[in-house]
Amino acid sequence: MYRIGVDLVEIGRIKKSCERQSFADHVYSKAEQELFLGERVSYASLAGNWAAKEAFAKALGTGVRGFSLTEVEVLRDELGAPYYRLSGRAAGIAGELGLSFSVSITHTKELAEAVCIAFDGQKEQ
Repeated sequence: MYRIGVDLVEIGRIKKSCERQSFADHVYSKAEQELFLGERVSYASLAGNWAAKEAFAKALGTGVRGFSLTEVEVLRDELGAPYYRLSGRAAGIAGELGLSFSVSITHTKELAEAVCIAFDGQKEQ
């Protein structure tokens, strides 16, 4: 079984929202904040992560219900490729459904988009 989720967001909207630390704390894990809210803030990456979290919720089939957005971390590997690190209830729901996930993120100057593919089985890291 495969499921697909996609989301598109305006980078400016995320930039404005991130002016409130309460928004950043509600949406992004500490690890994500350390990656993208440091000295060189990357609003395009933050918007990409937002889109990836929304795409995950759509691929999961629940929407953003039953888990916190901070439980769906979107991190980068040593080559810069995004990947999900799930915890808490998000990991529990994915495990109950037997799903693994892959994500791709892209952006322009104004927009960020993410596609999430959910599939049966365990993905080798």
